[in-house]
Amino acid sequence: MDLKQLKYFLAIAQEKQITRAAKLLHMEQPPLSRQLMLMEEELGAKLFERGRKQLTLTAAGELLRSKAESLLAQLDETMLEVKELEEGVRGTLSIGAVVSCVSILPKPIQRLRSAYPQITFKITEGDHFLLGEMLEKRSIELVVSRLPFETGILPAKLATLPLPSDPYVTVFPSSWVPQSGEDNQSISMHELAEYPLLTLKTDNTIRMHEQVVNEFRRHGLEPNIICECSSVTVIMSLIASGIGVTVFPSSILASFPYGNVTMLPIRDANFQSDIGILWLKDHLLSKRAQHFIDYFQTPATIIHNARKKV
Repeated sequence: MDLKQLKYFLAIAQEKQITRAAKLLHMEQPPLSRQLMLMEEELGAKLFERGRKQLTLTAAGELLRSKAESLLAQLDETMLEVKELEEGVRGTLSIGAVVSCVSILPKPIQRLRSAYPQITFKITEGDHFLLGEMLEKRSIELVVSRLPFETGILPAKLATLPLPSDPYVTVFPSSWVPQSGEDNQSISMHELAEYPLLTLKTDNTIRMHEQVVNEFRRHGLEPNIICECSSVTVIMSLIASGIGVTVFPSSILASFPYGNVTMLPIRDANFQSDIGILWLKDHLLSKRAQHFIDYFQTPATIIHNARKKV
């Protein structure tokens, strides 16, 4: 069995049909079917159950898929390491980011582009769950995210570089900004409770929503939530249209320079949103990824979750 056959097998496992896998591999179906048959003969094991509409991996097939993915990933890492040794820092750095952290990216990217002009970037925006899946599949090398990273990856598998925390502030339609009270440059939690509130919440990521609700309850208040939304962009648009207000980490506003929204500090609350850069601990980082991390790094800031000692 050779590496090409393993790639054929993984394509079939991904597509669950030989016809679709052949299209993915840009080859005809009969040769691909023949290669699968040769693999099963060589291994003496059935790799797929043939259903009417799709193929399903057997126990032997599941084992082979796990080993093949690991083997090919190690091969890719080895090739990358050898190429970088000979060629220097180049290639594409793939980064995933939640939209609320996008404003963090320009400065390190600008520095890398200046120091290493042969580096290019591929940036994917998504929620924690999507970015976690992409990280596990190694479609991306790094994730810039709010913490905790609410995904299916075990924390022990992740390395995290914490970044400075981000204070929560209120975001108002500019025409709603209070003009009376003890301080019209800030707002209290009791005053905020009178306004219709929009919160950021998805089926998989609820941390920010819970932090905001818990802060209201810490003051003996219940927020007037009129909308739970999975999109920062939609919430900002609704605020700009005068629908309601929100409580967001302050750095989000840098990515949404609306002229008709206003940020107000909360004068009787002091809660923060944590941010970090994450990557797989068992995955060899490219030099370009290491240089990106170095932009933020100070001594003793990396936390390897599985190695924490008291």
